[in-house]
Amino acid sequence: MHEEIITLALVLGAALAGGRLAIRFGYPSILGELAVGIVLGPPMLGLLSGNEAISILGEFGILLMMLYIGLHLDLTDLRRASVPGLLAAAGGFLIPAGFGIGFMLLMGRDPLEALFIGLAMGVTSLATKSRILVDLDILDTRIAHVLVAAALLSDIAVLVIFAAVLGPGAEEGISLATGLVAGGQALAFGLAVVLLAAVVLPRVKRWAADRELDRSAALLGVIVFGLTIAWAAELAGIHAILGAFIAGLLLDGDVLGTRVSRETQHRLQTISVGLLAPFFFVSAGFQVSLDVFRTDLTLLLGVIVLATVGKIVGTALFYLPSGHGWREGLVIGAGMNGRGAVEIIVAEIALVQGLIDTDIFSILVFMALFTTATVPVLLTLGVRWLRSTGSLARAGGRDGTLIVGAGRLSREMAKALASEKVELIDTNRENQSEGLRAGLVVHAGSGLDEAALEEAGIGRISRFVAATPNAEVNVLAAQLAAELGVPHVVVLLRRSDAKIFQSLLKSAGVSVMLAPENLTEWELALTGGAAHIVRREVNTVDDDAEAGGAWLDAGFFPLVVKTNHERSLFTAKTVTVVGDELIGVQLPAVRTHRDDKVFVDAGN
Repeated sequence: MHEEIITLALVLGAALAGGRLAIRFGYPSILGELAVGIVLGPPMLGLLSGNEAISILGEFGILLMMLYIGLHLDLTDLRRASVPGLLAAAGGFLIPAGFGIGFMLLMGRDPLEALFIGLAMGVTSLATKSRILVDLDILDTRIAHVLVAAALLSDIAVLVIFAAVLGPGAEEGISLATGLVAGGQALAFGLAVVLLAAVVLPRVKRWAADRELDRSAALLGVIVFGLTIAWAAELAGIHAILGAFIAGLLLDGDVLGTRVSRETQHRLQTISVGLLAPFFFVSAGFQVSLDVFRTDLTLLLGVIVLATVGKIVGTALFYLPSGHGWREGLVIGAGMNGRGAVEIIVAEIALVQGLIDTDIFSILVFMALFTTATVPVLLTLGVRWLRSTGSLARAGGRDGTLIVGAGRLSREMAKALASEKVELIDTNRENQSEGLRAGLVVHAGSGLDEAALEEAGIGRISRFVAATPNAEVNVLAAQLAAELGVPHVVVLLRRSDAKIFQSLLKSAGVSVMLAPENLTEWELALTGGAAHIVRREVNTVDDDAEAGGAWLDAGFFPLVVKTNHERSLFTAKTVTVVGDELIGVQLPAVRTHRDDKVFVDAGN
């Protein structure tokens, strides 16, 4: 018992270290957890090993993680990008899956192994994409919605097919009869769940609307519901992970209420992704065999190459009928290339069921590692490419910007973003009056008041900016906006404050716009005429420093960056290129960059 306890502590500590290291380099934490399982486990150093407690905790964690993924997904994303998402999902699933099955059969492998390789090559990691979309500040674009929709559809397809494969008769092999039986059971289960949801969940919604739900009770209720549907899925011959996933999809914000749903998601994420699921992924690394690099290197390389080419090309080809262009299709294909949690879960279950051997499992794990590693690089390059050609389209569901604070800097920020609809909200009457005199739309209200924000239209905006002089107010307002589902949230903070709130803002997916330490003095100088709004053309490679710190040190506070095709806020994630134009506040007394072109009193 003592050894099991210390092993749990060591595995969890290793998972934490590996996950943090992976995130530091821009990759999802599960890749780090898998890597430490391989390096510290039996495949290499043998310092860690599995036991029954790790297995039980890991399986429970995966059920809760699938419940969380289903709960976290917003099905409105499917409606926003239903046709393009379906096209991308079809191409991104069918082509690489076909490549995988054909390649494995040509290599003389078993048809069941070929099927599992094909399924794994068709998977798209939703968690991987969600993190990268936040980092690139493109959650409010069409490609983001298509990526989310396509990933959801392809993962559902994989889970359903996988459930059919694991259905009755799987141990005797796949046949038309067993496939029809399993498919029929899956359909019956789906219909039963939909009917149950149609009768029970509306009553739960009405009951919850009449009272203040206890947060802990809501979490336990969600977990009980998820486990119950997972159990029902097992009874129907379908794996429990699909049941837990479907349970999460059914429990949307309309059932629990937006705020309760968000808080439940956050707690469930902490329990599943942060605590229990790492046991599963580290122990999955324990079962990897490095012998595949010696015995099946051709097979491994072929799977990785075909998975990548099939995903990108297949997505781009099937996406052409959407009418959004081949460039967008290629970028979406590159973004869908990552495999992750679902693939590893499917492979692990198949290994435990004896449907694949250790070598095939190892190939699937390494394929997940290598393909996911391409996503941050390829998607970043693709987004820059779309921006440079004016092809990065905003999604149709949301539009415009809401700025909290209507002081002088906020008003100049709003005017600099003249190419889109910008509105402001402030409690200060003088700021409201000045904003109205400047021809801006200013709402009376607080950025911390949910009712005031809803009246100002927070449900329809794509960008939210907390830009008051008070750091704490900005952070709280940004957190509230993130909870209310705004895709792109920005907070104005001094560098010292940004360090204090860094981890909090990162977990909420909030971008930081760096401000001078003496922000109030800058605003007073602007109001009094000692500082000016200028446009500054970026004309040297040195000027593409991120975070804006170098500009602030040189007496220039960039507010907006203007490319050939769009204007956006200058945040800590902004990287400028030669030819871009910055609009911001200039202190004339401070010398700035060497020979930059400066245009004073630029206005819009």
